[in-house]
Amino acid sequence: MKKTILALLAGGSLVLGAFSMGQGNHATAAPAAFKDVPASHWAKNAIDDAVSKGYLKGEGNGNFRPNAAVTRAEFAAILDRVSTNDVQTGVSTGTFSDLAGHWSEKEVSEAAGKGFFQASDYPGGFKPNTPLTRVEMAKWMATGLAAKDADYKTALSDTKDTIVPVTEYYKGGLNQADYPYVSVALGTGLMSGYPDDSFGAGKTTTRAEVAVILQRYAGTQGKAAESSKALNELREVGLTGTNVRTVAPNLAITDGGLQKIYGKNVNLRNGIATVQIHHFIFIPGSTLADLGSVYGRMFVDKEYMVNSKNYLVLIDETVTPNVDNFTYQKYLGAIDNDFKAGFRVEGDVSKKFGYKTPPNDGSHFFDKGKGVRMWSAGMFVKLFDQGENRYSTTITATDGTEIRVVYTKF
Repeated sequence: MKKTILALLAGGSLVLGAFSMGQGNHATAAPAAFKDVPASHWAKNAIDDAVSKGYLKGEGNGNFRPNAAVTRAEFAAILDRVSTNDVQTGVSTGTFSDLAGHWSEKEVSEAAGKGFFQASDYPGGFKPNTPLTRVEMAKWMATGLAAKDADYKTALSDTKDTIVPVTEYYKGGLNQADYPYVSVALGTGLMSGYPDDSFGAGKTTTRAEVAVILQRYAGTQGKAAESSKALNELREVGLTGTNVRTVAPNLAITDGGLQKIYGKNVNLRNGIATVQIHHFIFIPGSTLADLGSVYGRMFVDKEYMVNSKNYLVLIDETVTPNVDNFTYQKYLGAIDNDFKAGFRVEGDVSKKFGYKTPPNDGSHFFDKGKGVRMWSAGMFVKLFDQGENRYSTTITATDGTEIRVVYTKF
């Protein structure tokens, strides 16, 4: 890989006085005590910070309206104030015909000039009073980072084919064209998923949530893309189909890398089934609280699945049985290499995220001659308790392609 993720808006625009402020007028002021933002409010500190820096204002009647929606025009104006990007010169970002005379015309134009969006993104008009969706928010911020730092632009390219660890990736609700923007927003911590692990691409975000995101963006825009480990993982998976280099640096892959074996026919024991491998995801954590990977919650919700003496590797594979009455038990019995196949993914994560894994109730799952794409989980036990300092395994495809995985003591 080259050098080396809240909710927004109901309908209607906020009052002009809550947002209007010229670019650069960021004089620090003592935050007001808003009647609707008590000391116990979860976003009080972020709201006070945004107000003190002039990014957001109250309504003038003692209220902040933390649960109110934010529109395209409002968020564009906010980004214009927060951003340290230079206005692009000699680059046409187009004009928005429906902004003539609108209070946000100047700031929207400046935000476009700073690289957050352009007129061609909205061929039907900017529609400034339209509530901004979460996926738009992710796209604007990621594009703004890319306009400032070329490596973020590269990160957008690197993640166009990545696995995005949100429920919409398999269940639907997230367009592939948006994978890079959501990946950068998630990978840098600008945005996060909901407690149910969805991203909520079409949902909107409140003023309180925007205040929190502003703090994150202000801190992120000065950091290098490669400083975000989670983003590095998403980039590596997009480029190589695995996160091994980012999360498991003591695993050495020889003979061209894991991707060399992807899509090739690999036999299980006695040729009872053939597998084709598509991705490897490694979870190096020791507990549920410390999974060590941005993909942890996508594959692990049972404490016994991880511990300090193991690497958990998730294998995205297509399994094609070559015999009748091929059951999960026969599949397990045919595994002769932990990198070829593994146990079902335990817990409720497969149902939550919407991917296939063999059932644990003995129900029908495989058919002879029909490939089933699924995830399985292999456990790589470090043998260092027995004094081993090095262990290796080899995978060989039916066409002779071979890769070797070597893992050594930390």
